[in-house]
Parts: sequence; structure tokens; C-alpha cells
Amino acid sequence: MRIILFLGLQLATNLPGQVIEIGGRLEPFFDRALIAESKGADLRLHEPRDEGIVMKFDQPWEGAFSAYCTILRDGDRLHLYYRGKKAGGADGTGEVTCHAESSDGRVWTKPATNLPGAPEGSNVILDEAGVTHNFSPMLDARPGVPPAERFKALGGIMSKDGPSGLFSFSSADGIRWRKLQSAPVLTKGAFDSQNVAFWSEQEGCYVAYFRTFTGGTTTGGVWRPSGLRTVSRATSPDFLHWSEPKPMAFAPAQEHHFYTSQAQPYFRAPHLLISTAARWVPGRRPLTDDEAAALKVAPAYYKSAKDASDCVFMTSRDGVTLEQNFREALIRPGLDLGQWVSRTGYPVLNLVQTGPTEMSLYTNQDYAQPSSHLRRYSWRLDGIASMSASYAGGEFTTKPLRFSGRALRLNLATSAAGSVRVEILDADGKPLPGRTLADSQDFAGNRLEHDFRWKKGADLSDLAGSVIRLRFVLKDADLYSLRFVGIN
Repeated sequence: MRIILFLGLQLATNLPGQVIEIGGRLEPFFDRALIAESKGADLRLHEPRDEGIVMKFDQPWEGAFSAYCTILRDGDRLHLYYRGKKAGGADGTGEVTCHAESSDGRVWTKPATNLPGAPEGSNVILDEAGVTHNFSPMLDARPGVPPAERFKALGGIMSKDGPSGLFSFSSADGIRWRKLQSAPVLTKGAFDSQNVAFWSEQEGCYVAYFRTFTGGTTTGGVWRPSGLRTVSRATSPDFLHWSEPKPMAFAPAQEHHFYTSQAQPYFRAPHLLISTAARWVPGRRPLTDDEAAALKVAPAYYKSAKDASDCVFMTSRDGVTLEQNFREALIRPGLDLGQWVSRTGYPVLNLVQTGPTEMSLYTNQDYAQPSSHLRRYSWRLDGIASMSASYAGGEFTTKPLRFSGRALRLNLATSAAGSVRVEILDADGKPLPGRTLADSQDFAGNRLEHDFRWKKGADLSDLAGSVIRLRFVLKDADLYSLRFVGIN
């Protein structure tokens, strides 16, 4: 694990003195939105556990150029969608969309779809030129969505002659898809990437995040992009009529290409947008020609592709500004040289829970190689980042909060010699009698859910609806998330 200190300005979700209405929602410490001040404690980015290969792209209709994967949880079933190829050939030709499924995220199967036109016995679900280059489904969370449209998707590309656009699709089962209209629904973008959408509970509309560039010119009626690959967004009430795209802002400013955004509501706290983006570094080729040949990288691809990539983690509270609290990689390319080939390591869309205590993120590995596969990485629930202090100790105080519930439930961990103590303050920062640091439990342990206690117990119902601040005093400890709940 590594400690990352972010010294730049942080975007606040409230004005000075304004109260954050936290209610009973979960708040992971992925950003500094709740934090008023700190000393000796700061955000820490946690390295995941490498859980290894979970699925190989080894069928005749898959192969070395399988990519742009999406994972959706539908009850106790996980759906995986990804690009394959119904025949051999160069990158960008003969593309199809494939489907796999799993009950645990560890073992994946590829049920035959038997759809018309699909290779016999294959798991191909869609074969439509252009659209299948980057077909990316979503499970529609809009209240009252018709059963026939439970699944939706965007897919499309920018043609060599100019933008062709993104098309909208729907499905009842996630296998059989129909185009919602013949014309593209979004045309102002580059789109040659994975373009994602979801129903935003916060905004009450559909939101799409898609590929654009920071610059460009129009020559002979054809737009030519330039600058950095970046992200824009648009909104829609019905998945058909979309607003004018607006470029995302970045804090601090964007320095690298983001090949994919993988923007998504955090599944345990949907008011918080997270991005597990593919950071793309052109002109960087860490492999020698001999090493690439030994890996059997597709020769034509290796000759033209000169870049490296990794995965980074960003967040947004307003949906329009991505905060880069951590500039270091969330997932680095590993010791395997195959992970250093161009466009390898792109993260799969959506972080998903894969056990009672863990969540997983997947990446596609060994791109343009015979060993192309899907790899799983895991963290504890809410464990991507934390507020952390070393053995020397540290503390932080929250902004003013108003909560509902009866207990403060924490996801936290300490060393055997470490500790967490909590003091509750009034709106002016004065300790409340009975909830002072001297009254606090001196917690040591590792719990996903712990109802914190003071000498008078865990019950905070007398403070519900009042404006308070929380002061956390940490020693060799991590605090991953908090929420206010009813007492178990």
C-alpha cells in the first residue's frame, strides 16, 4: 500500500458554513468532500490484490483484440459484454459483441446464444459494423422502466470521413437487442472508445460520458481531432434526445490522455461518481522488438502502436468535474511483459461486489497477443482509498453534518498497536458532553461494520437532526467509510 498526499485545491460540495445533509447515506473516503481540516492524516490510495486470470479470450470469435468490456450485476447474476472478432484479421475488422456470465465473478461461462447469423455454438449477441466496436450496455435503474427496456446500450464510432455517432439500443434480457431508432442519438464527439451511460438517481436523467478531444479543426467539412483524448458528457430524459455535449473539467488540470472514462455511480453510494479511467501514454514503448516477438504481439499492430497505459481513479460530486485526488496509478502494469503492450490493462466498466467482504475491478490484459485475457483485482468493500494516519498519529475533523439514525457505523482497520477514537463536536467545534475524546472507545481491530461507542454506549438518537462535526483521531489506522444507521 502507498500513501498519497493531495496538496491542491479540493472542490467542496457545500459553501462555507453550510451543513451537509448526510442523512443515512454511506460516505466512502474516496475524496475530501466531508473533511474540513486535518493534521497528520490524509487520503491514502490502496493497491488491490491481483486475483489472476478469470477468463481467456480463446474462442475463434474472440481473440487478441477483444476489448471494451462491461460487467453488470443483475441480482445474483453477473453479465460480461466485450468485443470479439468473428474472423481473423487486423484490429478494427470483423468485430462482434460477445456475452459471458458468472454467479461469483470468479468463474465465467460463455453460454451459446444461437442467434441468427452468429457462429454456431458461439456466445455472440450482436454483429453490426461500427456499433460492435465499442458496444457498452447498462442496466437501467430508472423507476418504472418498461421490462422490455431493462437493459440499454450505446455503441458507435467516428468514421474516417467524420463523425457517425452513437446509437441507442434496448433489451429485455441483455442478450437480444434492438436499435431504438435508425439515426444516431449523439453525433458531436470522437466516440472511438468505450462510451458509457447510466441512469443518474442524483440528476433524475440519463447521463452519457464519451470520448472527445481537447482540440480539433474542420477541414473540407470533416472534423479532425487534436490535443488530448478527454471526456465530455450529455444528459437525456429518455435515452433518445440528448443535450449538447459539455467537456468535463478536471481538478487538477488534465495532463494525460484518458482513453476511456469508465464513469459510474459507486454501487454502494450512488450519489458519488467514480471513474476508473484508462490513462494512455503515447510514444512510450517499454518493450524491445525481441521481447514483443517472444510475446507474439501481432506484428502489424506492434509496428504502428507505440504507447503504454494503466488505470487511474477519479471522483465527482457534481458529475461535471472529475477530481484527481490521486495522480498515481490505481492499477500498474505488472511484472508480466505482456501487460506493457499497447492498449493493455484497460479497465472493465463497473466495480462490482464479488463476496460478502470484497469488491472487484477487472482489466483486459495481453492485448494484441494470443494470451489475451480478463484479469480480476479486488479490495475490501469501500477499500480503494481511506483517510489514514501512520504510527505517529494524526486526526481530521469533518464539515458540519446533519444525520438521521441512531449509531455511527464505520468501516475501519488498525494495526495491533493502532487505534481509532472519535469525538463529536457541536456546530461551533466544541466537544459535546459524554461524546468527548476522553469518553470515546479506544478502538483496535478490523471491521467492515462497527457501531462506534462512547462510555454511554453507541446510541446517538439524541443528536439526530442536530448539526454536528466529527473529530477522528487515528494511529496506524485507516478509515474507509462512515454512515449513520439504526442500531443492530
